[in-house]
Amino acid sequence: MSPSAPRLAPDRRASAGRAAEDAAAAWLRAAGWELVARNWRRGPGELDIVARKGEILAFVEVKRVDALGAESLERSVGYDKRRRIVETAKLFVAMHREFEQLALRFDVAAVRAGEVGPYIENAFPERA
Repeated sequence: MSPSAPRLAPDRRASAGRAAEDAAAAWLRAAGWELVARNWRRGPGELDIVARKGEILAFVEVKRVDALGAESLERSVGYDKRRRIVETAKLFVAMHREFEQLALRFDVAAVRAGEVGPYIENAFPERA
């Protein structure tokens, strides 16, 4: 964690994380996405939000920007985190075959003070 990032108690951090995910979910719905799953946990990790729009299935990692401080958004989803997200996404699709024909996309939603932005489509490839 960056020295300039505020340190929250675990309960407050979890609450702030849920609020960020709620904001991202509302933003996605308003943009025409159907929410398929939230906080889906299996295998190597967790998927914050799984959303579908047309023929695209997006796995959205939500990051609270105020928690990042000076650390870049890109660095906050490092190689190991990307690998866990991709592995968990593959498991999700294997367990939900109705989505296997859709194009998979890995996005990152930054949330600051309840507002989404930036929203990075195709933030990283499937071969993380």
